[in-house]
Amino acid sequence: MFQKISLVARIILGLMFTVFGANGLMLTFTGSGFIPMPPQPEVMVTIMTGFMATQYMMKLVFICQFLVGIFMLSGFFVNAALVLLGPILVNILGIHLFVEPSGLPMAIIVLILYLIVLKTRWNYFRPLLNR
Repeated sequence: MFQKISLVARIILGLMFTVFGANGLMLTFTGSGFIPMPPQPEVMVTIMTGFMATQYMMKLVFICQFLVGIFMLSGFFVNAALVLLGPILVNILGIHLFVEPSGLPMAIIVLILYLIVLKTRWNYFRPLLNR
């Protein structure tokens, strides 16, 4: 039963990160994405302006998100997708915990989905924690 739940969690994560990664890439490269952005609070505009000023940060994040989504949907390289997604989720949670709490419920849902998929693949990651 848990394998089916994990499969659903993996597909939902794959869809989310494929769609939002592709939207972010379009936004970064063309200036507008296919999902309209709601108005952001001033503090988020400041943070995102800083990220965009690096010229590479958001492109790299959106490429990673898109790849994670493709890996999760295809079922290939799922362990690599989990490794790539970890730091992205930490930053998403950090932004929503400390700067913009309105997105925190969605960030927590994504974290729960991530942990469900990670649990089913934990045997691959357990050796990383050996002394």
